[in-house]
Amino acid sequence: MKILRWLWILCLLPHAFAQQAPWGHADIPVSSHDRVYVANQTSNTVSVIDPSTNTLLGVIRLGDPVPGALQPLYRGQLLVHGLGFSPDGKTLAVVSIASNSVTLIDTATNKVKKVIYVGRSPHEPFFTPDGSELWVAVRGEDYISVIDPVQMKEIRRIQLANGPGMTMFGPDGKYGFVCSSFTPELAVIDVASHQIIKRLPQASPFCPNIAVSPENDEVWITLKDVGKVQVYSAKPPFDQTALLDTGPITNHVNFVNNRNGKFAYVTIGGLSEVKVFRRGATTQLVATIPVGDLPHGIWPSGDGSRVYVALENSVQAATIDTLTNKVIADVPIGQTSQALVYVPNAVPNGAGTENLVPLSEAGNTARLHLEAGGTALPDAQASVAVNSLGLLDLVQIAAKGLTPKAQYQVYLSMSDHAPFGQLEPLAVLRTNPDGAGIVQTIGPLKTLAAGDSSAPVSRRFLIVTDLKDPSQVVLRQTSASSAP
Repeated sequence: MKILRWLWILCLLPHAFAQQAPWGHADIPVSSHDRVYVANQTSNTVSVIDPSTNTLLGVIRLGDPVPGALQPLYRGQLLVHGLGFSPDGKTLAVVSIASNSVTLIDTATNKVKKVIYVGRSPHEPFFTPDGSELWVAVRGEDYISVIDPVQMKEIRRIQLANGPGMTMFGPDGKYGFVCSSFTPELAVIDVASHQIIKRLPQASPFCPNIAVSPENDEVWITLKDVGKVQVYSAKPPFDQTALLDTGPITNHVNFVNNRNGKFAYVTIGGLSEVKVFRRGATTQLVATIPVGDLPHGIWPSGDGSRVYVALENSVQAATIDTLTNKVIADVPIGQTSQALVYVPNAVPNGAGTENLVPLSEAGNTARLHLEAGGTALPDAQASVAVNSLGLLDLVQIAAKGLTPKAQYQVYLSMSDHAPFGQLEPLAVLRTNPDGAGIVQTIGPLKTLAAGDSSAPVSRRFLIVTDLKDPSQVVLRQTSASSAP
């Protein structure tokens, strides 16, 4: 009788809400019906993961890798980047930055339902809590593109300051919050009227990501250029409640509620870690989790028991147990991964593997590490991913510990130590106000040997120098890794 009494009491208690707003669903245990989706920017694919086994089922191919995607009459999608999903979990929205598109995908079959073209360089999409509208932040312009997901076409635009980065809604659907990537301004929009009701100052201009707490009490935005997170009240007058120093290349944020409390998880790309903050009257850092090179997108499972993290320079998604804050699995994904979402019950029936293709060449990435090249900047270091694109390679360097707002030259050198020999310029690296920066370059570079003793003697190495003085080396490739 005592057991029955306790069960009855538990039924009367409110459900825990583990997921980020705007869903407000009760906890949904991890199952084979759930899916994790990751946008892979270099391979122009979406990785599809079964979280019940932490296995990659395959990828949805939306376009060809570079250089095949650079043809004048090319019709596929280019720079697959942003993700959102409908409240019923039946539709995945995928933004491709360079082709100015939003692709709607049926989650049960992985089939493309429609490609909708919007303005220049859209960034992130998300559905309103009732599922009636899809709001797409058109970052290369100055508006939100509002799409009717039934008609699958744009029905209106909401004019904003230049560079809207992302929209997220509170669980009651009353307000939409839009941070900016070009203008230091957070806009609060009345969803019913589509009118801006408040403009709030951002601590810096570059916000790539925003989240609203399941309790509808907090709005968190990441500030990638200065390595901070800004927290606001989600209710009028929407005052700032905290400004946190988080670290270089602060990327995405999301929430978890569990028996240990209420938490925010933030990916810190330059530190290769996820920081965990206890939410409440006083925000407190409670854990730092090493996850791998350049963590980017992040999303909790439907019950908050796990958090999935896309590792941009590691071609993997890390799975974190949120009770222990330890990585329990790594799942292979695609190249240069960006946004990640977890969709509970995305596949109600069947295997859900239709229209998927193998990862193949999109998983061919080698990783390097660059260390300080002298004593002037002793904390300088960088992670490097070399993504194979067939005859070409794409090299992405994510650096930290450099001089803020500075420019550096990336070279290929004949040696990994002085004298470095003949130098071949590759790209210019520009740093943020926090001394961190990311640069990419594509060229006819030999695929990375990564220490293979059978590699040609004429291996080359990456170094980073002062822009105007190549003799001032600030970053050099560690001797343990070979170059492209």
